[in-house]
Amino acid sequence: MASISSISLAITARWRRSKPFRLVSCVVAFLLTASLVILPVLSQQPVEISFIMLAPETPFFEPLIREFEEQNPDIRINMVEGPNEANLVEDLNTSAYLLGSSPYDLINLDVVWTSKFAAAGWLMDLGDRFPEERRAEFLEGDIEGSIYNDTLYRIPWRTDAGVLYYREDLLNEVGAQPPETFQEMVEIAKQVQDAGSAQFGYLWQGRQYEGVSAMFTEVLKGFGGYWINPDTNAVGLDEPEAIEAAQFLVDTIRDRVSPTGVSTYIEEDVRRLFQNGNAVFMRNWPYAIPLLNEDGSPVQGNVGTRPMLGTEGFDGGGCLGGWGWGISSMTSHPEEAWRVVEFFTSDAVQKRFALEAGFTPSVRSLYQDADILAEYPYFSDLFEVVQNVAPRPLTAQYAQASDILQRYLSAAFSGRTNAEDALNAAARETRNLLGVAQSGAAEPTEGSAPDAAPTSEPASESEPSPVPDAGTQPGTQPAPAEPSEVDAEASPAPQPEAQPEPQADEPEAVG
Repeated sequence: MASISSISLAITARWRRSKPFRLVSCVVAFLLTASLVILPVLSQQPVEISFIMLAPETPFFEPLIREFEEQNPDIRINMVEGPNEANLVEDLNTSAYLLGSSPYDLINLDVVWTSKFAAAGWLMDLGDRFPEERRAEFLEGDIEGSIYNDTLYRIPWRTDAGVLYYREDLLNEVGAQPPETFQEMVEIAKQVQDAGSAQFGYLWQGRQYEGVSAMFTEVLKGFGGYWINPDTNAVGLDEPEAIEAAQFLVDTIRDRVSPTGVSTYIEEDVRRLFQNGNAVFMRNWPYAIPLLNEDGSPVQGNVGTRPMLGTEGFDGGGCLGGWGWGISSMTSHPEEAWRVVEFFTSDAVQKRFALEAGFTPSVRSLYQDADILAEYPYFSDLFEVVQNVAPRPLTAQYAQASDILQRYLSAAFSGRTNAEDALNAAARETRNLLGVAQSGAAEPTEGSAPDAAPTSEPASESEPSPVPDAGTQPGTQPAPAEPSEVDAEASPAPQPEAQPEPQADEPEAVG
């Protein structure tokens, strides 16, 4: 004890005699005290969860983010406003991963991106967090589109599916019921055209872009064909059913049921022509329903919808679209990221998206929700549409496969080759892409291959979001000037300028 007391007295004496010693000891004492106060405060700072979002959809998320942060003060959400186009958002996410460290904790995934991001190892397995009983509350197609190699990587928050629109008043004029098959649709369209009540019979998306792949997926299903079997990588584009499906579309142009210019159209082109009262039938996404029935619309109150058509012996189905949340495998905060996903995909939030933005939800029960039906009565009809869907291939090489199909369909629709040669060539290139054996299908005739060079534009969800100005929606190219009746019959526009091929050592792009 004496020795300790002596040391204490010596230190005290030195502290009194030495000004530097007093200064140093005060600094040390301050730092120790500050650490006891500041470190606990720092440890309570909110965790930041970041993601990039399509620019037109950020206004819908802003109030939800504020609400979430009020309920979860330990988490802050950093929503980065991205471009208008879905493919550019995909590029930004992809580039971040290729650089080795993504700044984003969450990814808002187009249904056709899931396979690519999962195959590259960029997504967390969410299967254990999303039990079977919760999955059963969602649309079956949305859940299937969120799975890659039997693993769930994505939680849906909105869906989409192709819809057949028809003019109820024009069908009544010729005493026709809504068609059940493509053949019946063409017959009715010709009757109305022959009666002089409409210039065009059937409008669809024929431009060389992702929308033509989505449209053809539906016709392919309706004719009993398939594009790629994701389980075996078998390619069905040169099968008789697929060739017949392509020939059907070519014939609509040849027989003037569809305008020649349809080979250059995207969603907004056909929506505007249909809304002007110039057509009997139209293939489009659900976003068009409120636009067609808005005040001042020439077709207000005269538009019916039904699921996409089939042929005798084969049911049709609308191309599956939609968006869902994935968690980055690089996130440092998986638990907090999951809480954000749970919130954004909850029944309550999906209901708000439906009421405030018209988005079609992924939760089944919301299609019978009284509040939603009071605002959007057509949701009851949409339920049949979204339950019978035609998914695009769940393959990590989807973007390249879609590019191949787009080029050869464009060649057939614009008359640069015939349907059979186009699909034979598309099948051969797709097998080369997937590394599977050729089926022995006939080679295309000399000079039949399309002269348009391939583009590397990533495939992305092609339906516009249902926001008031649908001219430049996410997932589509900006809409060109409205096509007139003269434009509709004009020669096809030149195909898009060639872009460089994707690098072989990069992960395959889908989207």
